[in-house]
Parts: sequence; structure tokens; C-alpha cells
Amino acid sequence: MAKDKFERTKPHINVGTIGHVDHGKTTLTAAITHVQALKGMATDISYDQVAKASESQGRRDPTKILTIAISHVEYESDTRHYAHVDCPGHADYVKNMITGAAQMDGAILVVSAADGPMPQTR
Repeated sequence: MAKDKFERTKPHINVGTIGHVDHGKTTLTAAITHVQALKGMATDISYDQVAKASESQGRRDPTKILTIAISHVEYESDTRHYAHVDCPGHADYVKNMITGAAQMDGAILVVSAADGPMPQTR
């Protein structure tokens, strides 16, 4: 079944999550869609669904997928429509992160409170 035609009734913003590996970028992306889904403004997308673009590359452990490729999700607020890019944080995939960041109007820099700023966030 085809998706319903998207009608632009709100300003569109491209945002994304960037930061060091394992600081919670994909987890935050999934959490945003969950909260907005509770309000009826998004589809609830799990961590595994957000990270599935990279799952073919393997898992680091049973709970984490190594994010290599960028992943896209969409959600809305009362005033805006968002296209959200979840970027990889591993140093070996900076090229992929830059590709994702080039599409953004703004970014959410995710820094672990436990670890503080790391090389990928400096």
C-alpha cells in the first residue's frame, strides 16, 4: 500500500543527532519518535528500527548495533514537521556523518553525562 501523500502544512526542518559513539544518539532518536507518537505526531520507531540501516554490519553486543549508515525518521510538533537524521559517531565513519550533517538545518549534539566530551564531540 502506498503512503498517503505528504501535504506540507507546517514549516519543514531537517535536524539530526551527532556525537561520539555510544553516547546515545540512536537511543535519543528512538525516544523522540516514541514521545511524539504518544501525542499522535509520529510513528513510534524502536531503537532496532532506527539502527537497522546498519544492522547488516553486525552488533557490538546484544543491545547495540554499530551505526555505520545514516538513518532517517520523521515526526511533527504543533508548529513544525521534522526530518531527523541519526548519524554514526564512530571515528571510522566520519564521512557518513558529514554526509548526514550536510542535509541538516540544525543538530542535536549528544554528549554522555558519564563520559563527558570525547574526541568525536570536540
